[in-house]
Amino acid sequence: MAEPELKSRSSRESVAKAVSQEKMGTAEGASNQDGLIAEQPESPSTPMVSAPTAADPTNSPPDKGEKIKLKRSITLFNGVGMIIGTIIGSGIFVTPTGVIKETGSAGLSLIIWSACGVVSTMGALCYAELGTTIVKSGGDYTYILEVYGELAAFLKLWVEMLIIRPSSQYVVSLVFATYLLKPLYPTCPVPDSAAKLIACACLASLTFVNCISVRAATKVQDLFTASKLLALIIIILFGFIKISTGDVPYLTPEKAFEGSKMGVDNIVLALYSGLFAFGGWNYLNYVTEEMINPERNLPLAIIISMPIVTVVYVLTNLAYFTTISPEEMVESEAVAVSFGEYHLGVMAWLIPVFVGLSCFGAVNGSLFTSARLFYAGAREGQLPAALGLVHTDLFTPVPSLIFTCLLSMLYAISQDIFSVINLFSFFTWLCVGMAIAGLVWLRITKPDLRRPIKVYLFIPVTFVLGCVFMIIVSFWAAPFESLVGSSIILTGIPAYLLGYKWKKPHMVKKMLEIFTMFCQKIFMSVPEEKEKQEVVE
Repeated sequence: MAEPELKSRSSRESVAKAVSQEKMGTAEGASNQDGLIAEQPESPSTPMVSAPTAADPTNSPPDKGEKIKLKRSITLFNGVGMIIGTIIGSGIFVTPTGVIKETGSAGLSLIIWSACGVVSTMGALCYAELGTTIVKSGGDYTYILEVYGELAAFLKLWVEMLIIRPSSQYVVSLVFATYLLKPLYPTCPVPDSAAKLIACACLASLTFVNCISVRAATKVQDLFTASKLLALIIIILFGFIKISTGDVPYLTPEKAFEGSKMGVDNIVLALYSGLFAFGGWNYLNYVTEEMINPERNLPLAIIISMPIVTVVYVLTNLAYFTTISPEEMVESEAVAVSFGEYHLGVMAWLIPVFVGLSCFGAVNGSLFTSARLFYAGAREGQLPAALGLVHTDLFTPVPSLIFTCLLSMLYAISQDIFSVINLFSFFTWLCVGMAIAGLVWLRITKPDLRRPIKVYLFIPVTFVLGCVFMIIVSFWAAPFESLVGSSIILTGIPAYLLGYKWKKPHMVKKMLEIFTMFCQKIFMSVPEEKEKQEVVE
């Protein structure tokens, strides 16, 4: 599973020598990169150095002596596009029914959507502090590693790698394929084989774009984020036009809250559905090291994007209620399509097209951040060293991107992928809660750390309590599935002991080293080169 032995001095020298012979450059193989900003390291196992300075944000070929590493090329605009594009997937177009099903009325539904936006923004602000305090890519994984240690971080990585990231990427690409092919099959379901083929082609094409250039990947993200926002703005405009006519029976003061379900269980499940719709606000933290001036741009991207998503979600649902009753919305298979058929007439085909574009952009953002997660795991020695390689000319983690793509494609074999995803409905909230609880812990144990952003303490405390609430609701709503998911998480313990902690025989180490050098040659990639102060430490 991992190759911690490649971190030794002799292994680094042998790898560097082999790469030099292939004229591919040299690199250091040490994996423990620093993230916490402090004046002095507290221990050899958790070194803390100053934040790396911004590198040239271009993807031009390296000059002689230029270090091989991921470059800082993600701008503030790119960061906003990544957060918005990752949060807004197909759900708001197709099935924004989880909230209305539990609330029973338009008015209460809009209040729940607003509350979920506020709660999600609180969590995002906590991640702004974490991302500017621990200036390393990897998001939740990096923060859990720093606070809770290697085992907890490995279990996070284990589940993300095997199930959550590849399955979710494949599902969204499958939705994209279904909407792309639907015009060819207007009167019957889209064939599974055709949809799966297009889904795999979507994954392959986006992986290629991400391998070629970070700039290309961020431009794709920006383009498709703009397209989905345009689609939602069209829906919102038609909603306001409808409101201006005064013919909005489901939004009148008399009927807006008619049929509201005020039971505690209904409100809890409505919040549960709404908060899941905001998932993805933490993805920018997975690429902190590639942001230009992250101390400024990471918090700004969060502060700009979260209110935009919240307002768009609330206004889109408001627009739906101008035309569609709460009962019809619950029964509808594609709410935005029904809305488009009513208002757009012959141009109603635009909505399915925009849904497909939205899914395409969401897959791109997920691939981009997933590759950085596995890259960070390899750099820490918890995944094979081959996944921690950087292309010598393109400055992209090509092996990690290809690995992410292949894992996602494997889920095309599954006949019931949604049942697999449902096993881990609580896992995201567990990891986010642990990361933000770690923020509070760092405040107490390391008060002298430099924190460019520092949120009021009640925000992380409140959000951690919210995460505990979400975990409890997950086990309450689906106890069997949650227990099965917990058991699968625990299978990471033997993998951790055998793949990471086990002192491997010479033969195994040699095979792993040969595989790493093979990947270096095939993908023209080398380990990231460290700054001088990191090498000294």
